[in-house]
Amino acid sequence: MSAFTDAELAYLREVHPMARLATVGRDGAPHVMPIGMYRIDDENDAIDTLGSDLTVTKKWRDVLRSGRAALVVDDVLPPFRPRGIEVRGRAEAIDGLEPVIRIHPERIVAWGLDETGSMRNARDVVT
Repeated sequence: MSAFTDAELAYLREVHPMARLATVGRDGAPHVMPIGMYRIDDENDAIDTLGSDLTVTKKWRDVLRSGRAALVVDDVLPPFRPRGIEVRGRAEAIDGLEPVIRIHPERIVAWGLDETGSMRNARDVVT
């Protein structure tokens, strides 16, 4: 069973041009950067973030050191209907032919993913 609801999976599989990845810096300060590529890793029930030269970035070093990250994907439908999802959890930096930062959900917060746009859902993921 997936950590994500059907509505969350459908939203994450839509084409969104931008997401934001947050990591924890060496000094404990948050570091947030826009990213343009992510995908659902169904096999590991996780989200993979990708990018150019990922292994030489601050976010890569932060994840190697802290093992924590969060991803936010959101948008606004007209006239004003915000919707999105935040995924927080354990993260790992996986090197290879296609390096990724993989986020294993521990906390999921979603909003506006129902037909009325009023749904808000926050929960801890039990593994």
